[in-house]
Formats: sequence, C-alpha cells, structure tokens
Amino acid sequence: MKEMLISEAGGPEVLKLRERPTPSPAPGEVLVDVRAVGVNFFDIGIRRGALAEVPGMEASGVVSELGEGVSEFAVGDRVAFLTIDAHGSYAEQVAVPVDLVVPVPDAIDDETAAALLLQGLTAHHHATVCHPVQPGDIAVVHAAAGGVGLMLIQLIKARGGTVIGVVSRPEKVEIATAAGADHVVVSTGDAFVGPVRELTDGAGVHVVFDGAGGPTFQASLDVLRTHGTMVFYGPLIGDVPTIAMNEIPRSTRLTYGTLPDHINTPEKLRKYSAELFALVEKGELTVRIGGRYPLTAASQAHRDLESRATTGKLLLLP
Repeated sequence: MKEMLISEAGGPEVLKLRERPTPSPAPGEVLVDVRAVGVNFFDIGIRRGALAEVPGMEASGVVSELGEGVSEFAVGDRVAFLTIDAHGSYAEQVAVPVDLVVPVPDAIDDETAAALLLQGLTAHHHATVCHPVQPGDIAVVHAAAGGVGLMLIQLIKARGGTVIGVVSRPEKVEIATAAGADHVVVSTGDAFVGPVRELTDGAGVHVVFDGAGGPTFQASLDVLRTHGTMVFYGPLIGDVPTIAMNEIPRSTRLTYGTLPDHINTPEKLRKYSAELFALVEKGELTVRIGGRYPLTAASQAHRDLESRATTGKLLLLP
C-alpha cells in the first residue's frame, strides 16, 4: 500500500512516497480503498509544521473491510470520510473510525464526494451557524474562486444573500461570477476596501468570510457595517492576526469557525453531509474540480495550490 509521508517540516519537496503494509481496521473502524483525495490549504499548514506523519483531511472510496463491532456499513459501500482523528488521507487505503464516515448516494461520483466533504461542510457551518445568512444580507467572500469560496457563494445565494467576491487574479472573475457572485473585486491585501464601500454606498456589509489570513484581517473589519459579523478561518494560510477587544470597530461580532464544532456528533456529520449531497443532486450546488493529480504528484498539487493560481478543488487520484 502506497502513501505520501511528510519526511520533515518544509516545502512541497518533503512529501515522500513510501510503501507500508495494508492497515487492518481496529474495532469501530472501517478500511477504505481510496478513490479520490481532497487537497486543502490545511494540508499545507500540516506539511509546513510537520504536524502529522501523513497529510490529508478527506477522501472518498469503497469499504473493503470492517473492524469489530461495525454495523453501520458493509463491504462494498461507497463512502466519504474525514480524518480529523485518524490517519491522513494521502494513501491508497485508510483505516477510519466509523464516526467519521458518511454514505455516498449513487448519484454522487467519487470525485464530487471527495471534493465536497471538508470544504462543503466548512461553508455550510459558516453560512448557517457562524453567520446564518438572511435574505437581503450582503456578504464579502474572500478567495471567491477557491473551493470554500465557490461553495459559500452558492450557499449564500440559496439563502437570499448578495455576494461580493474577492479574487486575486482577473482570470478568476468569470469563475466566481459563474458560481453566482453578484460583484467580483480583484484585490490583494486591502485593495478591496474602496470598491466594497462603493458597492454598499458606504454602509458596509453584513458579513465577511475571510479565509485569506492575517493580510486581509483588518481590512475585512473595515468593510463591516455596525453589528456586522467577521467569520475568520485562515490561521494556517497566513499570519494569525492579533487584536485588542476595544479596537474592534462598530460592535462587530467576531467568530473563528472550526469544523469540529459543527460536526461534533456522527449524527450531525451525516445529516449535514446528506444536505450537501442533496443540493448537488438537485443542481443547486456545483462542485468545481480545478485539478487532478496522481497520488505520487502530491508535491506538485501543493505547489500549484500555494501559487494561488488554481481555482476550485484539487484532487489526488490514487
């Protein structure tokens, strides 16, 4: 069985292929033959700090063996899974606690299942709990042509909101617009502040979804209206911002949304995943695949993601 190992903290070159025996599922686990693996910015943070032996937060595949006591799934079931408490997903086979596994409907292909799980659930958390978007809300979505950004756009529009997308390159404007963004601003750093104020006649927006890290944090606060919400989720992408509480402007609500809080029971994980799969089946949520790589090219996938030139979701295909 092949997997990608983080040999030491560092750049993409530290990802190394290794062979190891096929794992056996422990009690309460299933062994999954992996068909598609999602690549996320979180994986880059894990690699830079060597925070795990094997990177990867999500994948899809087929159950090939059951651990003792598992009754929720059968051999041959198509599933997707998170690896929050398990071995990383950059591998041909992964033993996963059954509580982190969800069934995949027949109408959802393997690539969509792998691409949807982590980023889809993250966007769902942000738009339904961190700031439950209401009809008429105006939202700024950073990295609007990325995986989470594209899903946020669609979920916000489905809830009746208006989206101002922020992208880093002109060629990404069309992608964010196609996903439903009402306006798209090309910006790096704080250059989006002026256009957003102009688009809102100086009033500011109801919510900012900022996964761009420290460089945009203060500017995101600056475009919020009174009692607006700042949803921050980028600490492994850029510098972690610091702020004094009495410096937060306009009675802003500030939240750092973490996925484990959203899916803190197996029932919630499966419920919210099923909601996302249903939206895809109905054509109300589209998953854009931005690149496909063999497992052995994980280093190149990381380079491409770090370049900020990619759009949509990158996948490894073992």
